[in-house]
Amino acid sequence: MRKALCGLIVVLWTLSAWAEESGPPMDVSKADRQAIRTVIESQLAAFQRDDEAAAFAHASPSIQGKFRTPEIFMDMVRRDYQPVYRPRGVRFLELTRFRGQPTQRVLVIGPDGVPMMALYPMERQGDGSWKIDGCILIPVEARAL
Repeated sequence: MRKALCGLIVVLWTLSAWAEESGPPMDVSKADRQAIRTVIESQLAAFQRDDEAAAFAHASPSIQGKFRTPEIFMDMVRRDYQPVYRPRGVRFLELTRFRGQPTQRVLVIGPDGVPMMALYPMERQGDGSWKIDGCILIPVEARAL
């Protein structure tokens, strides 16, 4: 119990340090915060089903342009993003700002049991919907958990 509490303190300290570097939380409505979370949850669910088209549909136009097809996109996710492709656990944290974009922080436990911070920069579309504009994985020290 004491070890877990110490680990939680280290994780919170790490996240606080990142927030200071990236900027204060975004002034985003409660409805937009929920919409952002729903988009990410939907993409994670699509990964679980290996639904390439659905996962690709949640990516921003620039991400779609970069990868061109759902198959190429999913191959990259399977190869380079195992913690979000097949997470053992997912915990949504606060929305913050990174490089001027609203960015959702998500703590994921990868299939190998290794914790990672997934940062999801989000992009508002012309119709008001949200798309995922990338995913940055940051290792969280195992001893921190």
